[in-house]
Amino acid sequence: MPFLGTAFFQRDVVEVARDLVGTELVWHGCSGIIVETEAYAAEGDPACHTATRPSAREFMKSRPPGSAYVYFNYGMYWLFNLLVKGGERDGLILVRALDPRRGIEVMQQRRQREKLHELCSGPGKLAVALAIDGKHHGTPMTGRQRPAGCGLRASATTTEHEVLCDVRVGISQATDFPWRFLAKDNGHVSVRHGRVKKVA
Repeated sequence: MPFLGTAFFQRDVVEVARDLVGTELVWHGCSGIIVETEAYAAEGDPACHTATRPSAREFMKSRPPGSAYVYFNYGMYWLFNLLVKGGERDGLILVRALDPRRGIEVMQQRRQREKLHELCSGPGKLAVALAIDGKHHGTPMTGRQRPAGCGLRASATTTEHEVLCDVRVGISQATDFPWRFLAKDNGHVSVRHGRVKKVA
């Protein structure tokens, strides 16, 4: 299947976040089906980095749609996001969970876990499993500058997922935005539908 083009990321950030569920994230010999995402809007969303981080606002201005936005969270985990701009709402999409497909043995070694559902069932976990870190910040995931062996594509190995929406995880602002999208009944998601605990 062909890799997704830049135009895929030139739409409304919430729409793109939903449509990413069921696509395959390919990363240097490993891959997984995206089963959970979260949308963050550049405007009107206090939980988005653009609300508080000038560097995030500059990233959105200077980078093309589909670029990887990678940051270190709570001094513990790298998190992998994708830039969306050019549609009704610009923003960032956090890739929260994958259903592993390729390079599973390598991911098991990196995560020091054997069970498939423990490899990529959370944004920090999938970054460890794929060996994503700060040096990948800004990586173009579409277009001519996309590195060989990286990208996103429609999956040829799974049937279409039924996508559910829910509130986002681990945030203290805009907690009622239903902008988390997850594949129904998939055992690889980080938090099951309806189970998000609000942050005090």
